[in-house]
Amino acid sequence: MTESLTRQLSFAESDVARYIYGHRDAFLRLIEEELDVRLGARGKEINVEGSPSDVEIAVRILEELYALGEMGYHLSSMDVGRAIDILSREPDTDLVSIFSDEVFSSKHSRVISPKGLSQKVYVDAIRRNDIVFGVGPAGTGKTYLAMAMALAAYFDKKIKRIILTRPAVEAGENLGFLPGDLAEKVNPYLRPLYDALHDMVEVEKAERMLEHGTVEVAPLAFMRGRTLNDAFIIFDEAQNATSAQVKMFLTRIGFNSKAVITGDITQIDLPSHRRSGLVEAVDLLGDISGIEFCRFNKHDVVRHPLVQKIIAAYEEQAEER
Repeated sequence: MTESLTRQLSFAESDVARYIYGHRDAFLRLIEEELDVRLGARGKEINVEGSPSDVEIAVRILEELYALGEMGYHLSSMDVGRAIDILSREPDTDLVSIFSDEVFSSKHSRVISPKGLSQKVYVDAIRRNDIVFGVGPAGTGKTYLAMAMALAAYFDKKIKRIILTRPAVEAGENLGFLPGDLAEKVNPYLRPLYDALHDMVEVEKAERMLEHGTVEVAPLAFMRGRTLNDAFIIFDEAQNATSAQVKMFLTRIGFNSKAVITGDITQIDLPSHRRSGLVEAVDLLGDISGIEFCRFNKHDVVRHPLVQKIIAAYEEQAEER
């Protein structure tokens, strides 16, 4: 017979308690679905029953969610899902310090904050260092958070411009066959950077920043020969840059500038005989003070829940091979 444990929680404010239960107890149902527990809530009190280990995790989740509710944090089902995932793996994590870290207040006053421990580590690393590498799978927020940090630095007048770049390397298509001049050819490769910008800043303001050169979006090839002072530079998809290109980029960084380099070393589109500059940088630069490497994994994916499972399936296949 499986051992069962019952714990009772009593919260101070019934309104906050009901808020963290979710509409029609939707958040409680999420916890029940993911853990071996049964939750019975009535006003300020909630009973947690189930296997001892899962009861302790559920109690920790509810306490952390309540603390966020007391602060007025706007909880979503995605936040609750992330809380369950994080605390199931690392029960001692301080969710309040993660979720309440305001990186940037975007359009419509939507606050952008870390959604997990790895994202919190990444944001803090960018605050501390002038060069940060974010390495990991798609959907972990590497580029999105870097953009938020860049905009926060600009509006706080810490830098004068934001520069966004990535290599124009095809994923199974030929750049030469795309219509238009060079600017039109490289635009599709830079689209994710535009998307992140427009998601955080009103369209009119974003267009003005682009027109005035406050935000510059350029292919990596246009970086050669420049010195980038007073800038926040985001180098996206760095796994598709050669060793020479990564070295060229890193030596462009001038005074009062920050650079964030992001990439996924499992999605390299370079010819097989060419080594990724991101892979080489990980090997060469890890011991240099002022440069920090932040690594993400499948658990840090913040896109559709199926993305985590897709990444896990491909990782498992790679290990079998």
